[in-house]
Amino acid sequence: MKTEQLPSPCISICQIDPASGLCVGCYRSRAEIASWRSLTWDEQRDLIHTLHDRQSEATGRSRRSRRRSRA
Repeated sequence: MKTEQLPSPCISICQIDPASGLCVGCYRSRAEIASWRSLTWDEQRDLIHTLHDRQSEATGRSRRSRRRSRA
């Protein structure tokens, strides 16, 4: 298990959507925002994967599909 922390997923667009209860910038809930620093590296990594899934659902775009393949 790693002991260091991952960078916060915050992108400084801090506004909670009343319908979803998630930040419109980073897609975290208030509880996830508040607990970020107390999460283990593995928990942070898992949450980041969850956030990518939430963003894909909200925008209809997969983060992976935006990457260009290299020739």
